[in-house]
Amino acid sequence: MSLASTRKRRGTAALLTALMAAGLGAAGAGASSAGTAAPQTRQIASSQLGTDYKVTLTALRSTQDEYAASVRLQVYTQSNGAWKESDRVTVGEVDGWFWYPLTGSGAVCEFSTASTEPAPLTVSLLLTPSLGCSDPTHLVIKEGRVYAG
Repeated sequence: MSLASTRKRRGTAALLTALMAAGLGAAGAGASSAGTAAPQTRQIASSQLGTDYKVTLTALRSTQDEYAASVRLQVYTQSNGAWKESDRVTVGEVDGWFWYPLTGSGAVCEFSTASTEPAPLTVSLLLTPSLGCSDPTHLVIKEGRVYAG
């Protein structure tokens, strides 16, 4: 074996070792802080219904299981020229979703509403790429509050 190919193999081995160590360190850091840190969040959808309502869907990463997440739906109404939260509900079960599909490409299968009173709202999210989308959840926003549709 030539000196150049030996150096290349050693360099590759050193790089892989460094990457594995960094990955294990990051995993260890995440595991040790689980349960103590505020959950990581990512807004996955939003809609503004005229000047009446603003609706957001946010993924909240579990502090107990790095792969699990919850989905929070928040409704905002205008008050003195500013948006103020008027209601919030959890879509599905707490920690009942997978973090990576929720925060990846194509996470929102359906997020539809209308500027009416009451305002119908339908949400369907990606379970996993192989399972596809969740069954649609039908809700209604009436006077700033969320109700089962």
